[in-house]
Amino acid sequence: MNKTSTNNQVAKAIKAQGHIHHAFLLGLQLMVSTRKGPDIVEAWMFKLFRRQHQEKFLSSFKKLGLEGLPHAVACAQYHTLSNGIGGVPVEYMYESDQKAWVRFRYPRWMYHGATICGVPIGVSRGFLTGWYGHNGVSLNNARLGFVCVSEDMTGEFGLCGYFKEYDCDLRDDERLQFAKSELPPAFIEAQQPSPPAGDWNDVRLEKANRNYAMDYIRNGLSALTDVIGAAETVELAGTAARLIGLQYYPETLAIIGGVDGDIGAAASYLHTMMSGMGDELSNIDQTATRARFQQTGLRIVRGLDPEEGRIVLACWRELWLGTVRSHRCMMTLKMEHISNDTLRWTISALR
Repeated sequence: MNKTSTNNQVAKAIKAQGHIHHAFLLGLQLMVSTRKGPDIVEAWMFKLFRRQHQEKFLSSFKKLGLEGLPHAVACAQYHTLSNGIGGVPVEYMYESDQKAWVRFRYPRWMYHGATICGVPIGVSRGFLTGWYGHNGVSLNNARLGFVCVSEDMTGEFGLCGYFKEYDCDLRDDERLQFAKSELPPAFIEAQQPSPPAGDWNDVRLEKANRNYAMDYIRNGLSALTDVIGAAETVELAGTAARLIGLQYYPETLAIIGGVDGDIGAAASYLHTMMSGMGDELSNIDQTATRARFQQTGLRIVRGLDPEEGRIVLACWRELWLGTVRSHRCMMTLKMEHISNDTLRWTISALR
């Protein structure tokens, strides 16, 4: 395979990785909502989005060139740009230096497809409180808050609201408010912010989409552990991951152009998919009864503490076991730790 063909294959694998991790997040939301109830899922979403906020907001704020703008405008542009780079359609509407709007358009990335009918309103309340209501705190601006005028699960016109800088400091319970009678200003294409100049080609955008989805899984599993504990997180998220692997194997196979076949085909599928993570891979070592390869770098747990990494890998293994079990041939998958940053994957026949 020449270099161009290899690069094209890796680009497809990056896209497929974004797709399956996105689906894992959706499945996990439904699993927690149905198995644990609305209060638990709201607490989980709050912790997840507060963690995402603390990890990404200020660093990305600077990278997106938003420093120096009025805080309400900068925050609205931040959410338009950061979500857009991750593949989430969000529109920006300027009203004044003290009031700027965001409107999420459909289909909603966070509840793509029919998922939107299965999650409770506490999901959006959790992330509004966890992220949007915390922008003023992170910017050391006690007068900055967010006002929500429409939500998704209530059947209005989608998530929409505005950042507003008030004339006085806000209490903690005032940083997120609701005003359901208001409507946003008209959309103006020329007002939409653009990311800083750079090479935002298709591959870079696919990587951003992959990382966007993958980070929600990494942080989501850690946040869920804070709410329900490690054992139950591995049980619930592992089940969701395996189901998503089973369900999304055909779609990811089609994205990378693979075939549903024997052990060799399954190993080729998994090896190609892992090339989309940007990790270092060994060649496939195959015999008549098994195929294996090693993966080094492990982007999926990079930067996590050991216990968080253990939980993420335990669930992540189930995702790929699901894809292998979805093949027509009956096979199973073994994941072994060779070192701190190296895994060995082994696919073998069940009969």
